[in-house]
Amino acid sequence: MSKISSMGLTTRIMIGMVLGILVGSIFQAILAGEDDYLIPLGLFSLPIKAFFVDGIFHVGGEIFINSLKMLVVPLVFVSLVCGTCSLSDPKKLGRLGGKSISLYLLTTAIAITVAISLALLFSPGEGVPLPTNTAYDEKVPPSLASVLIAMFPTNPFEAMAKGNMLQVIVFALLFGIAMALSGKAGNRIANIFEDLNTVILKLVTLLMNIAPYGVFFLMAKLFTTIELELIVKLIQYFLVVVAALFIHAFVNYSILLKIFTGLSPVKFLTKMKHACLFGFSTSSSSATMPITLETATKKLGASNSVASFTIPLGATINMDGTAIMQGVATVFIAQVYGIDLSVTDYLTVILTATLASVGTAGVPGVGLIMLAMVLNQVGLPVEGISIIIGVDRLLDMTRTAVNITGDCMVTCVVAKSEGELDETVFNDPNAAKDLEDYHKSLD
Repeated sequence: MSKISSMGLTTRIMIGMVLGILVGSIFQAILAGEDDYLIPLGLFSLPIKAFFVDGIFHVGGEIFINSLKMLVVPLVFVSLVCGTCSLSDPKKLGRLGGKSISLYLLTTAIAITVAISLALLFSPGEGVPLPTNTAYDEKVPPSLASVLIAMFPTNPFEAMAKGNMLQVIVFALLFGIAMALSGKAGNRIANIFEDLNTVILKLVTLLMNIAPYGVFFLMAKLFTTIELELIVKLIQYFLVVVAALFIHAFVNYSILLKIFTGLSPVKFLTKMKHACLFGFSTSSSSATMPITLETATKKLGASNSVASFTIPLGATINMDGTAIMQGVATVFIAQVYGIDLSVTDYLTVILTATLASVGTAGVPGVGLIMLAMVLNQVGLPVEGISIIIGVDRLLDMTRTAVNITGDCMVTCVVAKSEGELDETVFNDPNAAKDLEDYHKSLD
């Protein structure tokens, strides 16, 4: 047991996924052509479908899904308030903050647009309807004007109770800005929210520790009834997400860097190698922040005054990789369940995921919680998360590498615009050799 507990979360989730697939596949073979099968156990028998599939697996999986949904409102609200009120310095709330936030939101909007476009182009979930007992009534999609008006809550507490996340996001942003501008009173409340944020992130960590069991239950139930075609489609989903991540990291960031700074994208990406490897291994933008900050200052030449603001801010609001996953997953789940999304729905997904990126904490697993929010916003079944959760951990590692690359790209752009970028350091391939050796020791 101690050996299992000492394993990394990635390893445990992979074990849960593989065991779930094996158990589900075995049960599917046993139940082939039968309503149920009784396992003889002496004086009594256990029905596979009734006891395991519709019983233990269903209950365990639903508890895990509900735990994800439970965290959505408090995590988004508290994280957003903390991220916004941290801009307490009037100078940072001015030109520097405006540039940074605008660039981060721009890259996120581009990321999810690319993701949705690729998903619609390749249609990884089309043609394989997933059996479900839940009925989903089609609703007339609201106009874009109605969506924009509805973003501003008349009662923020009602918005939280009903899980109207666009309204929660807007209220949290306004509340955080008001705190930042309220002097000592705002600082006192900010300290309380920072403590709340610490507690909530600890709760996220606790729930992520039960993720292997949740993955096992979900995958075991899924593979008891799943068709082979869906497995193929899941592989297609994985490849579409990876393709979108690579396009965003190597193409979109390179274009933006070249347009805004004229710097070499090749040199930039080369110097990001070790930071990306560290981010890949930790799956956490926050945990990688010290390495990212060193890379931005000692290898890319950004001044500490700029990087010390843009990097922590990016770890809070720059979640391009998560937005890409949300975009592809939304299209994939809609296609699997046979639900047609309108243009307004896709615009809502882009808007929701872009704004929600401000509140997506840089810790492993939070992307799934944000995905639950996005699915709720456009009326898709949150249960669809069970289809993709088995491969999400691997994607989470790649997403983190993309996120920190975006953090450093924005840092270079902002530093260049402020005259705070040392291009000699940026162009020197031998800059910060000691830092290279330090990174190698972490690999």
